[in-house]
Amino acid sequence: MYIAADDTDSPTWMCTTYLVVELIRAFPEWDLIGLPRIVRLNPAVPWKTRGNAAVAINIGRGKGDGRIIGEVGGRAVRAFPDSSGEPDQEEVMERASAVLGKWAQTDDSDPGLVVCPRRPDASLYQRTVTRIMDREVAIRAVQDAGGSYFQLNKGRGIIGAAAAVAWRPVDRTFELLTYRQQELWGTPRNISVEEVRRLDQDFPSTFNNYDVEAERPAIVPHTTCPILYGIRGDSAFELVMAMRSIPSETVESWLLFITNQGTDDHIIRDWKELTPGSSYEVVGEVIRKPWTMRGGHVFVELRTDNCPVVKAAAYEPSKSFRDAVRALRRGDRIRVLGEVREDLGTLNIEKMEVLYLAPSKIKTANPLCQCGRRMKSVGANQGYRCRKCGTRAREAETELEERTVSTGWYEPPVCARRHLSKPLKRMDIPHRR
Repeated sequence: MYIAADDTDSPTWMCTTYLVVELIRAFPEWDLIGLPRIVRLNPAVPWKTRGNAAVAINIGRGKGDGRIIGEVGGRAVRAFPDSSGEPDQEEVMERASAVLGKWAQTDDSDPGLVVCPRRPDASLYQRTVTRIMDREVAIRAVQDAGGSYFQLNKGRGIIGAAAAVAWRPVDRTFELLTYRQQELWGTPRNISVEEVRRLDQDFPSTFNNYDVEAERPAIVPHTTCPILYGIRGDSAFELVMAMRSIPSETVESWLLFITNQGTDDHIIRDWKELTPGSSYEVVGEVIRKPWTMRGGHVFVELRTDNCPVVKAAAYEPSKSFRDAVRALRRGDRIRVLGEVREDLGTLNIEKMEVLYLAPSKIKTANPLCQCGRRMKSVGANQGYRCRKCGTRAREAETELEERTVSTGWYEPPVCARRHLSKPLKRMDIPHRR
């Protein structure tokens, strides 16, 4: 029996993933079938609280060899590969909705809960991770799978909950989350920054651990939520080893999740037009030199096969990544991935590949007249003229610019990356600077 929930947190308090800890407590007589899930959905959804994550578990009577995938309140949590029986659906809904009602932050969210004996069609996940999904569509998908739902407020969380159950991983990663003792929630976290800094070196399958540019851990939340830290990676075994390597305050509970984080599942690659509220891969030619606007945001315009002009932006939080965008020149060909923002109509660049660098000339001097004097500019785009003899010239003296950008991939520093964005480390591509 699948139990899934979404939109139970607030910008500063609680965390939807913590609901899994409380759901495990609420069903002590039942086993986990497979790993708990963290499923990130469309990052362009305007009403998300933070990372737009839904969670799901599958409970039943464990069959086969169970493996320890966590600890809740001093009790080991095992996940089994198969089930020989399932609980009553109405009873599950009654107990699970009580958990949701206790922990959901209803002042800031629209919680939703789904209980299903079967998974909804996989297309529901694909639409929900790439587009703005209608709540009624999600409800129909749950009902078609024999499921039921519960909501608080507007119940938008039903959408994410249903999609979390519908997800069939093609690419996948893991996250190990540790949770604090409840009396410490809201207080400063005690964790070894030096050991976090070493994670990439000591456990190479992990990623997005430490932001070298900001000189701070990226695995530790900024909010007063229950999470102490969360480590992401491609090896579940290495995540457990990594957790054991980090000195910290006492952990009350920990769980290993399977996730769609770091997969680029949200990117639409085959498109005819760019619609706000979704994320795309766009390949095009730079049509003018990039420019910087107030606030430090860097913009560049592209010409593509489908759009005459696409304006893309590297916003201030992407820090040094903006230098690569600034270094582009007219005629360069690039690939950019990111969200089309509804408020500005720009594509927010998540990462970029420089495919081709056009020859770029820079002015070295005004043209030299035959009479030996340097000409003066007549005006913008009007050429040059010698003040002594009146001779004219169209072009200044130039030389080829030494480019500070090269072909290859570029990505923002760790703290500026989206949960769903696939890091270059997972693509076996070195980070260019």
